[in-house]
Amino acid sequence: MDDYPLLNLFWTMLWFFLWIMWLFLLFRVIMDIFRSDDLSGWAKAGWLILALVLPYVGVLIYVIARGKSMGKRDVQDAKERDAAFKAYIRDAAGTEGGGHKSGGHVEDLSKLADLKDKGAITEEEYQRAKSKLLV
Repeated sequence: MDDYPLLNLFWTMLWFFLWIMWLFLLFRVIMDIFRSDDLSGWAKAGWLILALVLPYVGVLIYVIARGKSMGKRDVQDAKERDAAFKAYIRDAAGTEGGGHKSGGHVEDLSKLADLKDKGAITEEEYQRAKSKLLV
């Protein structure tokens, strides 16, 4: 380790980091080429060949030429995934637009508990009504 100074170690780490970042950018560009709906098949093939044959220059040209639309596609995809996730959560929770669907079981159970607490219904009636609601 004496023949490899600390400054050379930092330079090596910097170049390794830059190489990893470039690989990340290359994969992002390739993914964007394939998911882009506004490019024809020939245009996708041309961009892909440019990015693979002349990787550094091709990626740089792609980011300069289509970087803005690449960001817009990322934002649009994120919004679509967020909307799908929220729809899944609403469906799994059994709510539709904030209100309870199918009679509002939670509200019905709380009303039954209130009736039982007030003494309007017995414990057996409460258990019977609760089992009907939960089925």
